[in-house]
Amino acid sequence: MAQSAAPAAASPALPITPLPLKAILPWAVFFGILALVLLYFVGAEQGATSLVAGSDVHEWVHDGRHLLGFPCH
Repeated sequence: MAQSAAPAAASPALPITPLPLKAILPWAVFFGILALVLLYFVGAEQGATSLVAGSDVHEWVHDGRHLLGFPCH
């Protein structure tokens, strides 16, 4: 029962081509900056470093703050 009734077909090996760093670097920088901006708005957008007046941003990301372990009360 361990053997298959159909013979295994050998698939041709595809060559693996590496991606050049110049192609990856702009996307890595973009997503890194985006992650830092999102981390700021979830974790620190309230108080002395607030960019937006009021508590609207706090209320929008309130559950995310608790999920990531940021104290907010």
